[in-house]
Amino acid sequence: MSGFRPGDQVFARPRDGRIETFAERIAIDEADLAHVPAGLSPAEAASLPLVALTAWQALVVRGNLQPGQKVLVHAGAGGVGSVTIQLAKHLGAEVATTASAKNADFVRDLGADVVVDYRTQDFEAELSGYDLVLDSVGGENVVKSLRILRPGGKVIGIAGPPDPAYARAKGLNPVLRLAIAALSGTVRRQAKKLAVTYEFLWMHASGEQLRQIAALVDDGTLRPVVGKSFPFDQTPQALDALGKGGLRGKVVITGP
Repeated sequence: MSGFRPGDQVFARPRDGRIETFAERIAIDEADLAHVPAGLSPAEAASLPLVALTAWQALVVRGNLQPGQKVLVHAGAGGVGSVTIQLAKHLGAEVATTASAKNADFVRDLGADVVVDYRTQDFEAELSGYDLVLDSVGGENVVKSLRILRPGGKVIGIAGPPDPAYARAKGLNPVLRLAIAALSGTVRRQAKKLAVTYEFLWMHASGEQLRQIAALVDDGTLRPVVGKSFPFDQTPQALDALGKGGLRGKVVITGP
């Protein structure tokens, strides 16, 4: 092994092929691992890799977010949103988010400069001239997000629709590639008319990126947000709570 010893506290989002199930133990590639930031509880550590890697890859890798730029983070009180707001603020961006009124102070505390109540306000009517949007809602929300961008801006979607670049990266067969291209065709055509772009993000495992994220946790720049924890034998209840929504931050399943 390289950089890890038996007994080390580590965290990770396992790479594709080792996700989409629940298990008490799992073997993963050491390249996906990073040491847990000091002072985090197991639940806090478990809450970070999926959402923090998504935020990092959206803002840093795909979005190339720069100081002074304007970014909209949809669903700012959720698992991905709560970390993305913090990271965007650290990168020097002006941050807007959509959230319910009851979560307005919570997302402002995370670093949001502008909060749009998605239940009573239309973000398209409230916002304009944005450089980047991270969309975790999908559907019509993606199309509306395109229209608040400045020319050259970008919407990064994590709820779909998937795009041809995703199909190529996954090595899908030609038939599936055509089907996926059709799914995002309307969005991509509208983006082209507006002189903006749309990209679908499927987050990938990266121990290297997690180490950079861990450093930001260590220095207090990022903090995990655990909405609720469930013991392993209550996994169905955890999924039910996740499906109902309304929780701040991440839902975590802990050990028995």
